[in-house]
This record gives sequence, C-alpha cells and structure tokens, in this order.
Amino acid sequence: MKTYKSYLTFVNCLECNQRIDFYPGLYGCPHCGSPWLDAQYDYETVAKLWQNGVDQRLTSLWKYSELLPIQNAEKIVSMGEGQSPLVRAEKIQRRLKHPNIFLKDERQSPTSSFKDRQAAVAVSAMKEAGIRECVLASTGNAAVAYASYCARASIKLWIFLTSLVPAAKMREAALYGAEVIKVTGTYDQAKKIASDFASRKGIHFDKGAKAIPGKESMKTIAFEIAEELAIQQGGNLPWQAPDWFIQAVSGGIGPIGALKGFEELYNMGLTDRIPKIGVVQVHGCSPMVQAFVAGEPTAKPVIPETRITVLSTGAPGFGYEILYKANQTYGGYMLSVSDDEAFDSMRHLARTEGYSVEPATAVAFAGLDKIIQQGVVDPNELVIVNCSGHTFPVEKHIMEEDVLDVRISGAQTKADPGVPIDGLGEALKRLDEQVTTIVVVDDNAMDRRLVRRLLQAKKPYRVFEAESAMEGLQMIRERLPDLIVSDLNMPGMDGFALLEELKKDPQTAHIPVIVVSAKDLTIEDKNRLAGQTSSIWLKGAFSTKDLVEHVVGTLSHIEQSQDDEKTVVPASSTKPTIKVDKVPSEPEPVADSAVKRVVLIDDNPNDARLISRLLQTKYPLDIKQVQFGRDALAIIRQEKPHLIVLDLVIPDMSGFDVLTELRNDETLDSIPVVVVTSKDLSDEEKELLAANQVFSMWQKGKIDRQKLVADVEAQLT
Repeated sequence: MKTYKSYLTFVNCLECNQRIDFYPGLYGCPHCGSPWLDAQYDYETVAKLWQNGVDQRLTSLWKYSELLPIQNAEKIVSMGEGQSPLVRAEKIQRRLKHPNIFLKDERQSPTSSFKDRQAAVAVSAMKEAGIRECVLASTGNAAVAYASYCARASIKLWIFLTSLVPAAKMREAALYGAEVIKVTGTYDQAKKIASDFASRKGIHFDKGAKAIPGKESMKTIAFEIAEELAIQQGGNLPWQAPDWFIQAVSGGIGPIGALKGFEELYNMGLTDRIPKIGVVQVHGCSPMVQAFVAGEPTAKPVIPETRITVLSTGAPGFGYEILYKANQTYGGYMLSVSDDEAFDSMRHLARTEGYSVEPATAVAFAGLDKIIQQGVVDPNELVIVNCSGHTFPVEKHIMEEDVLDVRISGAQTKADPGVPIDGLGEALKRLDEQVTTIVVVDDNAMDRRLVRRLLQAKKPYRVFEAESAMEGLQMIRERLPDLIVSDLNMPGMDGFALLEELKKDPQTAHIPVIVVSAKDLTIEDKNRLAGQTSSIWLKGAFSTKDLVEHVVGTLSHIEQSQDDEKTVVPASSTKPTIKVDKVPSEPEPVADSAVKRVVLIDDNPNDARLISRLLQTKYPLDIKQVQFGRDALAIIRQEKPHLIVLDLVIPDMSGFDVLTELRNDETLDSIPVVVVTSKDLSDEEKELLAANQVFSMWQKGKIDRQKLVADVEAQLT
C-alpha cells in the first residue's frame, strides 16, 4: 500500500482569479467572497509518479491521493468508493451502429450512485476542518450519500429536500440518522431555505460543485476511465482518454469534475486529448441547454417542470459557464430529452443490457441515442456514458418516516424564479420550532407522555421519550437535543447519575436539563444537583401551563443566546403550587454593566462561531454576530461596544469601508478593532489598517488562539 500524500499547493478563485493559500475549512474566496474555488497541485511531481500508472494501489478513489485535497490521511472517511467497472455496451453499439460505447457503472458505489465520490471527499474535508454539523440541500442521491458518510464520520446532517423527492429516498436518508426536512417548493427554494437555516444556526452549509471537495472528487471518474480504457483497448500507455464523456446533468458537478480530471491528465502529458462533454437535461428543466442553443455564455434560471426530480436544479449559475467554456474550447454538445423518452430508455436499457437504472441515469442514455442519430458523434469516436446511479428504496415497513414538512405560503411553481419567495420568513420560523428537539427521560410512561403532549400542544417541537436513564443517555448522545426533561427516581441508573454522565461529555455538557420529579430533595440532593440543572419542578405541585411556558421560554432564550451556556430560572408565578429550588452553590450572575460588549462582523457562520467561543474562554462577553457591514455599523452606533472584531471580506461592503466609517465618526473612533480575516494583505493594505488604528490583525487558519485571547483580554481589561 502506498503512503498517502496530497500535492495540493494553492487555490485559485474561478471568478476573480486570485491565488489563495489553502487550509482545511477554506470554503470561499477571501478577496471576492466567491465559493467557486479551484485547487492546484504540484503537477510536475505527480506526472513523474503517475507516468507508469497507478494500478498497484488501493482499490478506491483514494489511490489518486496526490491530486485530492485531503492532507491528513487519518481524517479520510471511506467505504471503498470509486473503481467502478467500465463495461462495453454491446447491444447499444449494435442498435446505434456505433462500435465504441462504454458504460461507467457507478451503480456499484456504496449507496448506489456516483454521489458517493462527492460525499467521501466532502465529509473527509469536513472532518479535517473539525466540522461536526452540516446542512445539505439535495434532489435525492447526494442526500443518501452524505447521510451514509456523515453517519460514519459522526457528523450531524440536516438534509433539505423538495416534496417531489420520492419518499423512499427520504426514508433511506433518515435511516442513516440524518435530519430530513421536506420543503414544499422548488429545489432552488429548498436550497435557499437550507442556506438561511445554516446561517441562522451557525452550521456549515455544503456548497456542492462550488466547493473544492465536490469538484475534486469527481476528477477520479476521469482518472479511472483513462486507466481502464488503456487496459481494455490494449494501448501502450497506462492512460487513455475517450473522445466523449456523456452525463445527465442537474447542477453539473459530475461533468465539471470529470472535465478537470481529463485536463489534468492531458496537461501532465499522460493523455493525448481532452474529451468533448455531452450534457443531457430534461425538457422540463433545461436551463443549460436553452442557453447553449441560444449561444449564450450564461444560463437563465427556470422553474422545473419534470417528474425526474433528481435533475430539477433550475439555476445552474457558474457551473454552466464552466461547461460552456469547455464546449467552446474542446467541442461538445448539450441537448434535452423528455421525461417519457427517459422512461422508455430506462426500460430498454434493463431489457437489453440488463442494467436497472434510475430515471435520471436513463436521461443520459436517451440523450446518447439522439446525439448519435443526429450525427454529432463521429462513427470512429469512443464514447463513455456515466451510468450514474441506481438507488434501491428503503421498504416502508422498515422504519417510520421521520421527516419535517416545511410549507412556503405562496411558493411559486410557474412564476419568475427571480421573485422573492413569499412566506420564507414564516417558513423559517416554523422550521426553527420543528427542528427543536426535546428528550423526556422518565420510567413512568404516563408522566412521560403527558409532558410530550403538553409541549407538542403548544409548539411543533420534536419530543422523544426514553423509559430509562440508560436509554435516555444513548438517545441524548445520538440526537444532541436542545433540551432534556428528566425524572430523578429511576431504576438502575438514576437521574443524578444521568446528569453526571451528561456533564462529563463535552457534546452534552451544555444541554439544559429541567428536572421534573416526585422526589423530596434533601440538602445532599441539592448539592449533587448544583450547577447541573436549569430548574427543578415537583410532580403534582405545579401548574402544567407554567411548566410549558417555562420550557418555551428556556428554548427561546437558548435561540437568542446562540448556544451561550446560561442558567435559566422559571418565571415567577403568583400560584403557590410551583416549587422551584435554586441550587445554593450557584455562582452569582455577572452584572450587566460588568459584561463587555463585542460586535463580531463575519459572514461565515462557522468562523464567527469559532471566534466567539475563543473569545469567551476567559470570561462572559456579550457578543453580537453580524454578517453585513451596514447592519454592523447600525448596531455599533446603538450599542457602543467595547471591542469590534472585523473580517475584511463581507457581502455588502469591504472591511476597509467599515473602518473608514468608524474613524470618521468621533463617537466610534476610539473603539478598538481586531481584524480576523483570510484575505492575503498587500503592503499597502497593511499600511491602511495601521492608519486606521487596528489593534491587531490575524490570518484565519493561522491563528495562535492563546495570543488572540490574550490580546483581546488586554484590550478589554
């Protein structure tokens, strides 16, 4: 087995052409903010390593590690993905009278689609970057693949799917433990809601083809084809590129990645050509084809009208521009087929070649028929069709469907896709409530169910019941709920031991616990509960309405505080039936006047969350996280914070402009500013920061955490 090594050297932004130093967790250009990044490698060295082939290596896509973006082999999450068969389609060749047609059979992947490649590299990249939670919008196959790999990597996954995605795919994703949210609307609307949800919750949002891992993963299809063709065709070289690579396309990640792989082989001198790319879409969702036919370099969004939901991306964006440029450079073609043509092709492929494929894959084969019959492909050209997937459904009786349903009032089906989504704010508000999770731990089934029914009658929370502390502990570790309601008297492990186990685990230590128990607490009991509960309620001695209101208030407080760990005491009540015991050893709360106020300006929620936690390691800070410069300036003028932490690349205005406005306002001029950015600074920019009295400047990915905290502490004391 070879020693794993990546030869990644730097990253280019595909939109502003800036060169960027790579680090795990780089998901956007620090100069222009674009997510369209392209990894570059030491191709000269890799060419020497690959010139005689790599056939004696691992039987997975990781055999091509030199040209993959994962730098730490210990972070790789793999299930043997890649190395799918390349099979000659003999009956299709005879029917179309074309001698060289091959199928790249991606149905053999762990979850039966080519999206396993993307999931393997993307999830490995998340693990390398320390990401523990992810949001994904998908049309189906990526959802199942990411759910599988995230389960293996212990990364919590939120999947947003449209209501048109078959229930079998939703059940399969849920089977892996993913949180599945069904959105009644188009895929592009679901993606918008997913992005906003991730931003509000401070969770990593996977950007698919735009991000480095997605595109780099799909290069391995090209590498495998070039290896397998050389073997099957008996060539002298260990690499051989085809003349055509054809695939059904939604957002375009497959052909975009394969194109880059073929370009790399050619530029390293390992092949003699770069294949033409054949893009096939369905009539009801063909923005790329429409733009191609019109000769336009950009594609206009469309509202999908197709039963083949896996291909229902209506706004391909920059992905089309990449494929259009390749078409103008190397040749190629784009065409569309009807849903019925795809279904006919699906049946024909099964009955002739013996390949059962999903409708999205059949679109590629229906396109193959047309592209050859129209004479676009020369008779002597070698053609590869990506047989991209065959998803086996999860039988309904295996598991109950645990899917959240988010409906958008006024969701469009025919209107201009550029019009804002009506009811999006309300949909997100409902979603916040629906994804709020509570675990109730009580060995008394009637008490347990009563608490669940009371809470769900008030809000659409997800409430899970555990009948013992051991079952509750396992459930809490798996689901990481927002709140726990627990009894104290339980057989085996009691509630006291449960609390102690929760506090030992960093992943569960912060989760607030409300104790609802019939036990009369002794002084010793109260000491054991010190600092471990939010409140204590005695069964039979409180108003159910007050308990419910307290739970809702506690959860609202958590949301507003963005996961700050604070002790919550129930609101006072005039009713004498409530007994609330405040633990005597609790520390006195910090006075509001003593809490230092910080405004953190950063549009990357993952970076903002990390910086917030770093700054709060010494003492509590009131940190307001803001994504836009204009909003931040308004808050700064209102709050007069003690410190400002500023990224330089934010959506609506540059960090330099923010600094200028601060220094031009005499009421804000004295507030110290710490810059934390991934932007590579020129000497002129460094001088500009110094002129604007920036207290200190830190480069993302290279932060000395202790020094940053010490600097901030010195400024605030």
